[in-house]
Amino acid sequence: MSKMYLNNFSAFIDGHWQDTLALLLDGENIAAIEPCIQIDKQLPVHDCRGYTLAAGFIDTQVNGGGGLMFNQQPNTETIDVMRRGHWSGGTTAMLPTLITDDFDVMSDAVDAVAKAIDTLPGILGIHLEGPHLSEERCGVHDPKKIRPFSEQTESLFLRMPGERFLLTVAPENMPEGAIAKLTALGVRVSAGHSAASYDCIKTALTEGLSCFTHLHNAMSPLTGREPGVVGAALEDQDSYMGIIIDGFHLHDTTAALSIAAKAQGKTLLVSDAMATIGSDKDSFELYGETIYAVDGRCATADGTLAGSALDMAGAVRNCVIRLGLPLEEALRMASQYPAEFLGTDDCRGHLRVGYRADFALLNADHTLQQTWLGGQCVYTRDKSTR
Repeated sequence: MSKMYLNNFSAFIDGHWQDTLALLLDGENIAAIEPCIQIDKQLPVHDCRGYTLAAGFIDTQVNGGGGLMFNQQPNTETIDVMRRGHWSGGTTAMLPTLITDDFDVMSDAVDAVAKAIDTLPGILGIHLEGPHLSEERCGVHDPKKIRPFSEQTESLFLRMPGERFLLTVAPENMPEGAIAKLTALGVRVSAGHSAASYDCIKTALTEGLSCFTHLHNAMSPLTGREPGVVGAALEDQDSYMGIIIDGFHLHDTTAALSIAAKAQGKTLLVSDAMATIGSDKDSFELYGETIYAVDGRCATADGTLAGSALDMAGAVRNCVIRLGLPLEEALRMASQYPAEFLGTDDCRGHLRVGYRADFALLNADHTLQQTWLGGQCVYTRDKSTR
């Protein structure tokens, strides 16, 4: 592929904001980052109009997009539609997420992701959110499909490297040693939809539990006499936590205090997005029930939250506008920290020479203008180039 420049942008690079920059693309990678005045005028130039260029966003919890839910059609075609839908939110890498379902659906989903990793740029693995959860804290997950951990589930982790899996479980319902066995395979195990006690989570952490799924939601809370899942998550400074900043899942103060309590570098912005992202749909089906997206809130007819209508660019913007976080930290929570969590920070999560040319371009209001994947502009606001 020919070389070209992205010119005239600002960016947070190696701990500092820099303006009037140019970035040289060489195929799918970044070949150079330099002042605008140094560009080779013989090469094509794309004007970024002084906007903010950030490393493409990495979302570890994507249930749907482009009008489709992964659970309904767990195949590579659905995965492709989902990733394209999320280009509208600056997401360039993701974990398609399967919520609690029957084993045959799980099996199809794992096989589809294994194939997609090799054929669809930006698909990094799969997030299995369930089925080994707490019925008490199941949220929108079907309690009839929740079941004990078994050899059947274990067999799935032999179909592709363990590092490609993120598994959300309720630790109190896992057999002793099961988390340690999974982490030894490379599987990242997260606590979610859990009624576990503080002591139970502490034990799970010693076994290798490394993350908490959508902190505060569908888990035992921090109380005066029992710290619960939330207390254990905020106390532990080595594990990661996913967090949904859409104004519905968490009060802004709760979100801000939680981020402040956690060690820097351990908070992951996630969308928990459903089918509506990247589509004109305002409703979809899950377990045969209609879920409605109204004024940015996804819920069942009885008001139960069911994922979100949030994209990653919206999460970044909400962190800055609603929570008052510095833009650079919000961007790191959307790209650098997820890359570190997934072990892909050697090629993603930074604007650096040699890294993938995956970008999100934001204007002064932190609204996404363009998404670039592998050196190609795949989305422009109000005009997709898919």
